[in-house]
Amino acid sequence: MAKQLKITWVKSFIGCPETQRATIRSLGFKKLQQSVIKQDCPEIWGQINKVNHLLKVEELD
Repeated sequence: MAKQLKITWVKSFIGCPETQRATIRSLGFKKLQQSVIKQDCPEIWGQINKVNHLLKVEELD
């Protein structure tokens, strides 16, 4: 089974460019402090790296 990532949105995107806001929404976030579980894949890591200053990422076994 592939590893999973628990991604938590911890910092507001107020003042961030619209592309970063769109990335947060595309990861599935609706509210600040929300967590989502995603499969560990290069596409997700690309999105995480774009907005890593707003997120906290944990690897799940």
